[in-house]
Amino acid sequence: MAAMNASLPKGKAEGDISDTFASLSGRQAQALPNRFRELKLRLVNGHEDAFIASWKRLLAILREENEVIARTGPSIVPEVRFSHLQEDLHSKAHDIKKRGVAVIRGVIPEDEARAYKFEVEEYTRQNPHTRGFPQDQPQVFELYWSPAQVRARGHPRLLQTQTALMAALWRVSDARAPISLRTPLAYADRLRIRQPGDAQFALGAHQDGGSVERWEEEGYGKGGVYDAVFRGDWEGSYDPFDASPRVHAVTDLYGGLGACSMLRAFQGWLAVSRSGPGEGTLLVNPLVKEAGVYALLRPFFEPVRELDQGAGGAGWEGYLSEGNWRFMGDSERMSSALQGAMPGCAQEFTEALHPHLELQRTMVHVPEVRPGDYVIWHCDTIHAVDKKHGGSSDSSVFYIPVCPTTEASAKYIARQRTAFLHGTPGPDFPGGEGESRHIGRATEEYVRKYCDPRGVQAMGLDKLIASEGDTPGGTEAVERANTVLGF
Repeated sequence: MAAMNASLPKGKAEGDISDTFASLSGRQAQALPNRFRELKLRLVNGHEDAFIASWKRLLAILREENEVIARTGPSIVPEVRFSHLQEDLHSKAHDIKKRGVAVIRGVIPEDEARAYKFEVEEYTRQNPHTRGFPQDQPQVFELYWSPAQVRARGHPRLLQTQTALMAALWRVSDARAPISLRTPLAYADRLRIRQPGDAQFALGAHQDGGSVERWEEEGYGKGGVYDAVFRGDWEGSYDPFDASPRVHAVTDLYGGLGACSMLRAFQGWLAVSRSGPGEGTLLVNPLVKEAGVYALLRPFFEPVRELDQGAGGAGWEGYLSEGNWRFMGDSERMSSALQGAMPGCAQEFTEALHPHLELQRTMVHVPEVRPGDYVIWHCDTIHAVDKKHGGSSDSSVFYIPVCPTTEASAKYIARQRTAFLHGTPGPDFPGGEGESRHIGRATEEYVRKYCDPRGVQAMGLDKLIASEGDTPGGTEAVERANTVLGF
């Protein structure tokens, strides 16, 4: 065993999914250093008036949109049929891009998807040393290389769906940008088997893909992802579905446990059981652009009157009103705060810190899903899980995001490939021996035998094949990726 450990790739510290979230791990929020105050001043310097005007327009739009979301509920989430994939993506593209979320029905045949769960349960029975959260009764397992997970990621229908989603919904404003939306890569993530009654995996509203990085010049600023937002032109010049500026963005500056460093067009999970609203499932804020912009602008404004502070306080409507919020534009008032952001953790949201999102009203469940349905949400979408699983059977999913090909992502895949061969967690995730001693874990031979050829390529085990009709930058991205991967 000692010899085996010596050969394992060096990873992060051991842990579980709770380490990604301050609210789950018990980490106390601390004031950010002064450099974040200086950063905020730089971001808006010279266009303060446009910035303030854009905030006022945003608050008016949120008031209207929040009402629509609260009134509509889960049916606001667009649904697509795999059997009519191209047709439905074409007809529902506007709705999906507005909401930032969709359910794709029947991606994997139901019996096949249901069998995945049974296989994983047997895999954990054979390997009782499997880690998970919470430790006493795991609901989210530190599993990445079970045969079922590997087959699901390499399933031809899933890869077809991922490619169609990127091609139909994302764009590259610069055709030379080195990114291929037609060549998905396989990001190895965890799985969840959440039991009825569980209230410990109570993951609140959050964005993945970093937190403070969204404001930092060496984070999302490297690609200029949100430059238009900070100029006060979020309506006209900011497109959350433009992939070009995201190519060079850095989403993990602090090596957080579980902080995704690959570019994800969509986060996603494949249902391997039935589950419905209130049954341990996903909730989303279905307003990806406006809610995401609000998260970015909120740290620059403060209330004039606090909520319900005696006779001089503001009631809810008054508290949210445009006139009750002032810009902290000068160096005297500007703070270092980035509400809900902590280095190395995901970006978290609360009603108190982000009141105009009215999360109690606007976090809606995704519709009921069955085994084989694929739920995707934009990488900026605010999402959560049910605080308590109120159903009568398990709520189980495989986390499988949609990842385009870039050179940086290929570098991650090369490191992930090494982890796969050793049976250890991918580089983004808590480290340790992982599944290196697990009986029955997937091997390279297994992948080549049971996965679609494109799935083998997506794992970095074969040369990527560029798609006809890709952009010049997309073709270049595939070539660069192959070089990185040694092909």
